[in-house]
Amino acid sequence: MTTSLIIAAQEKFNALKKPSSAHVQAALFALGFVLLATGAAFDATAYEQQAVYNDDRIAESVDVILTHINGSFGALVMVACGLGAILSSAFGQYRAALGLLVVAVGSFILRSLVGTWFNDSSLQANTIR
Repeated sequence: MTTSLIIAAQEKFNALKKPSSAHVQAALFALGFVLLATGAAFDATAYEQQAVYNDDRIAESVDVILTHINGSFGALVMVACGLGAILSSAFGQYRAALGLLVVAVGSFILRSLVGTWFNDSSLQANTIR
């Protein structure tokens, strides 16, 4: 009887030494809350803008790439990928055929996709000249 009480007391003591997952989660939540509150209290910023960003060179590079893709190189990519898609589907490689078909159609309509999804006002300014 006394040995069973001693064993039960040792198990309870060992359970107190090991924190449960609920205690660990609560402690981590409290730590995260303290970190967020401290950062908000001291107005912590990770980045301060130090220079004015100029994207003229990037816009010119993208304009050159899109000009080539819409020109003869784009036609070459579109025809090569179209023929590759036909051959791949003939040999049963439907995944490759689908990928090549996406590349062919994408090279055909890339400039309009860029104009639809992104701010291309600097690209339009370079092409008007």
